Amino acid sequence: MPGDPSFTFSVLHRICKLVVLLCFLHIAVAVVFYVRSFDFRLAFVQNQQSNNNISKSQNTDPVVSYGKVLEQPVKKLEKCPETSPLLVGPLKVEFNFTVDLELVKKENPNVQPGGRFKPKDCEALQKVAIIIAFRYREEHLKYWLYYLHPILQRQQLDYGVYVIKQDGNDTFNKCRLLNTGYAEALKEYDYNCFVFNDVDVIPMDDRNTYKCFSQPRHLGVYLDKFGFRLPYNGCFGGATSLSKEQYLKINGFPNNYWGWGGEDDDIYNRVVTKGMSISRPDSEIGKCRMIRHNRDKLNDPNPQRFDLLAHTQQTMDKDGINSLKTQVLSIQKFDLYTMITVDVGKP
Repeated sequence: MPGDPSFTFSVLHRICKLVVLLCFLHIAVAVVFYVRSFDFRLAFVQNQQSNNNISKSQNTDPVVSYGKVLEQPVKKLEKCPETSPLLVGPLKVEFNFTVDLELVKKENPNVQPGGRFKPKDCEALQKVAIIIAFRYREEHLKYWLYYLHPILQRQQLDYGVYVIKQDGNDTFNKCRLLNTGYAEALKEYDYNCFVFNDVDVIPMDDRNTYKCFSQPRHLGVYLDKFGFRLPYNGCFGGATSLSKEQYLKINGFPNNYWGWGGEDDDIYNRVVTKGMSISRPDSEIGKCRMIRHNRDKLNDPNPQRFDLLAHTQQTMDKDGINSLKTQVLSIQKFDLYTMITVDVGKP
């Protein structure tokens, strides 16, 4: 009955049981929803990952395809022809005007600093270093650059021009300068052909190609100074070319010729001693002009040249590129040539 303590306790007990039951039911419902929510999130993540993988796989082909387009090797140039189609033949060579090197540069825009050039439309057959022994000949050098750069480009050569200047005012030593030019040019590029050109000798025909042949080549053959005739059969100066192998075979040039005369004949003797012969262009193609000038100071005739020539065979293996002792003082890259200043020592 109401008011009875036992009745009150019974009611409270039932209410508590009901509350506990409701709490348990609430917890169960919460757990169910939590698990279902977790499964949903997991499925969502897996679905997103799957979509991302699909997206990546779909995007892979265009990227790779695009990469392949970018990474396609540049088409290799064909070799230049043995005879360049750009040659024009005989040239008019005169020295009665003033050369402006700024204008020469503008007229030869494809020549790179240091006097470097290679053809763009084909791969040159040879890599040619042109080496000029130099001192006190600024005006002659300007004429040489004016005439030779267009010729060499038409010949489709991969070439560089190196002017090797003797420092100081001691007796001139042409061969030490040429040997130094050979050594320094190879430090810059893998040349396989070397042309040794007097600064005052200019070819009159661009078919007289400044390259190397199966035998050492005499390029400056028929000079106007000698009536366009070869002065003697052993003449081998003015402008010559030797491959790297030919140059090393003769041990380069003699270092012991001071002053004027004898060194060109010594080089001829070296070539013949090593079983090679001199090749030359014909009498029309091989014509050259020489700039008239007085002999330089401190380049007087060498009184020892005849005795030295008599002993070429005995000295050539120990006197040459293998015994060169010079000091390079500076290397300057100008628009049309590389100037290398050298201390060659003293007699």
